[in-house]
Amino acid sequence: MAEQPADIDSYIAGFEEPVRDILAGIRRTIAQALPAASEAISYQIPTFKLDGHNVVHFAGWKGHVSLYPIPAGDAAFEEAIAPYRAGKGTLKFELGEPVPYDLIAQVATRLAARS
Repeated sequence: MAEQPADIDSYIAGFEEPVRDILAGIRRTIAQALPAASEAISYQIPTFKLDGHNVVHFAGWKGHVSLYPIPAGDAAFEEAIAPYRAGKGTLKFELGEPVPYDLIAQVATRLAARS
């Protein structure tokens, strides 16, 4: 994306399938997990905010989608996110693999609880 999209709809519309459908699913998942959150574009990617603070971001790429940041968690949570960890603060979901929407909801609610 060359220019900053005006909103999350515009951001998602800028991608081809299957990325577009996955991004829409991530958006729905986070919106359901954080019903009080507002949507925004921050750092040129979709962001959910609570009380004016960025809580969780997601982004589409050519071969994957990503979720940022990663909250701390107990051993079971760390084990659940381990296959998707792509650096200290990023979860990466490869295209062609099932997207763990339940895990994305857990990440969002854990991030919201700490903000």
